[in-house]
Amino acid sequence: MTISALNSSQLSAVTYTDGPQLVIAGAGSGKTRVLTYKVAYLLEQGVPAGHILALTFTNKAAREMKVRICNLVGEESARYLWMGTFHAIFSRLLRHEADYLGYTRDYTIYDTTDSKSLIKRIVKDMNLDDKVYKPNVVYARISMAKNKLQSPNLYAADREYLMRDRFEKMHEMARIYAEYNRRLKAANAMDFDDILVNTHTLLQKFPDVAERYQQLFQYILVDEYQDTNRAQYMIIRRLAKQHQRICVVGDDAQSIYSFRGADISNILNFQKDYPNAQLFKLEQNYRSTQTIVNAANSLIRHNKGQIRKEIFSEQKIGERIMLSTYMSDRDEAKAVAKQVQKLVPTTYSYDDIAVMYRTNAQSRVIEDELRQLGIPYRIYGGTSFYQRKEIKDALAYLRLVTNRDDNEAFLRVINYPTRGIGETTVARLTEAANRNKCSLMQVAISPERMTTDLSAATQKKVSEFAQMIERFAEEMNTKDAFVFAQDLMTQTGILREAKSDTTTEGVARYENLEEMLSGIHEFCDRRKQEGIDFTPITDFLAEVSLLTDQDEHLDDNQPRVTLLTIHAAKGLEYRVTLIVGLEEGLFPSAFCQQVREIEEERRLLYVAITRSMERCFLMNAKQRFRNGQVTFTTPSRFLKDIDRQFILNQDDAQRPSPITHRSSPISSHLTPTTGAKEKSKRKAIRSEWTKDDRVIHRVFGAGTVLDVYRENDNDKIDIQFDEVGKKTLLVTYAKIERLT
Repeated sequence: MTISALNSSQLSAVTYTDGPQLVIAGAGSGKTRVLTYKVAYLLEQGVPAGHILALTFTNKAAREMKVRICNLVGEESARYLWMGTFHAIFSRLLRHEADYLGYTRDYTIYDTTDSKSLIKRIVKDMNLDDKVYKPNVVYARISMAKNKLQSPNLYAADREYLMRDRFEKMHEMARIYAEYNRRLKAANAMDFDDILVNTHTLLQKFPDVAERYQQLFQYILVDEYQDTNRAQYMIIRRLAKQHQRICVVGDDAQSIYSFRGADISNILNFQKDYPNAQLFKLEQNYRSTQTIVNAANSLIRHNKGQIRKEIFSEQKIGERIMLSTYMSDRDEAKAVAKQVQKLVPTTYSYDDIAVMYRTNAQSRVIEDELRQLGIPYRIYGGTSFYQRKEIKDALAYLRLVTNRDDNEAFLRVINYPTRGIGETTVARLTEAANRNKCSLMQVAISPERMTTDLSAATQKKVSEFAQMIERFAEEMNTKDAFVFAQDLMTQTGILREAKSDTTTEGVARYENLEEMLSGIHEFCDRRKQEGIDFTPITDFLAEVSLLTDQDEHLDDNQPRVTLLTIHAAKGLEYRVTLIVGLEEGLFPSAFCQQVREIEEERRLLYVAITRSMERCFLMNAKQRFRNGQVTFTTPSRFLKDIDRQFILNQDDAQRPSPITHRSSPISSHLTPTTGAKEKSKRKAIRSEWTKDDRVIHRVFGAGTVLDVYRENDNDKIDIQFDEVGKKTLLVTYAKIERLT
């Protein structure tokens, strides 16, 4: 093996083998290279492969490292390495020791689907409300507790959990957790989290077993240590207790997964846990220009909870980061598409470019604008907006209302949200439809007449569903598309179902549904601008069907712009990145108020910026349609954290499109969104408009001026419109005329 490919910092980290070591690997600094060379170095020093434990978070990372190690020292030397993910390695260990814990060696591992099915049965057996105790939510809470090594008894004694569960009327959570564990054990089964919990229990309760593995693993290496949870941390400490030859590699500045249980204190406190630990810093970034690296440094410097380092680059200085502010999220999306158009094909390929956002719901308008310009794109680690399950479910309802013979739509929504109509019932409805040569809806309207062999109670449920669809069908030509879709999604329980799921995935689903409503509202507004006063839901479905058809016919070999959340971007790199939505309440998220939460959001932006190799664009909007209403926004506090010498500011970079001022009947007024502890300053201004002026707006119609004022550096006007109620508009772009 040659070590000439290593710089001096990497070489020091690789060749140190005398005790515990912490390797802080800055973004783009060659972390994987250090890990692979270190394993190869140990093998060359005569350490048997079977005495080396290397833990990763993904199978992909483990495979890549194994291949690199084999290339360095040969496949034979690396054959018996204990290298893999935490779950893979510890599952292998438990197979040998299962009888200590009361399992047989052929125990079953339940995947997420299995676990949620078991929880669903427990909730039913306990006669609890399955609309309160949703499998997704219950499973997420049990999983988080296990990651923290909290048993059902500890869970029940945790005041924070107790208060949260009481607030959400989930008083029986601890009892469900206990029964879930009991049934798993009775089935000789473990879930994914049990693999960690049981490994910890094994090492804690059986000292002879612990000693055996402590002797076996002479060298322990851990990748992405900043992402470890409590269970992983405790297992590693126990295994390293005897030899203390442990090397952990990570970057506290890239710790962004607390919602999965990751605990940044594990890496911050490593030197306290191991007083003799040596600290190695990999500070040379090989990925990005000097400007991008320096800008990221200036941002992360504002975090108090960190291990100080100064990342540097010897690449070219590079262009400054472009910061642009637009009037609306639609204008921001248009700017993204136009910027991509400028960059390709003169200097870059579509594959070189990534658009990053804080939440999945933000992709909709960006996808729309890329399609408009014929720019190919892919959603990395996710699904195109109109292909997401919750969106397809909502669209299926709309399709069924407009075409009651749409059997595929019927099957998709007959039991969504859950209304007690199971697979057996659906099979009998299908059989009756085939026998009578009619649609499923026709059977559902009169199940008793179609001889479906259903009980009276089931017939009632089916009939009620059919009557609800028929009622919506009668209304669809009397309400515009937005009002109709909003009413349908509310009355069917789709929105309530999504909103009650408080997991990270559940929140994302609810945001996506709200974003779909935003899209329908925007579609109606655009039609009004074109002089079309009434837009039925059928017109929206006609347009969206073309979009979904495009999604299903992607040529995967074609170069594409990548769209992805910042959480999904970790570990990736692109020549150009465009980071959108840098506004208070969105980035940082409105859910993040405590200092540690804000610091994680800042780390998230650090991760986003350091994905950039050559060009980085930061974007935000002055107003955004979110959660059913237009909100005025303020720029993200993080923008002030970046040293201005690395920023090229292009405020108000683009005039708004004609459809900038979207509004919504969901609320009677527009609410400013501001950051934590930031108070809105409002003062009177001179204007051509005064209180009680009668005005007319081309979309909202006639109205009366209530107030004109300056707030958050924007001149605003409140107008009470005769038909749609109170709206707040920006004076410069209000496009109102005086009524004489």
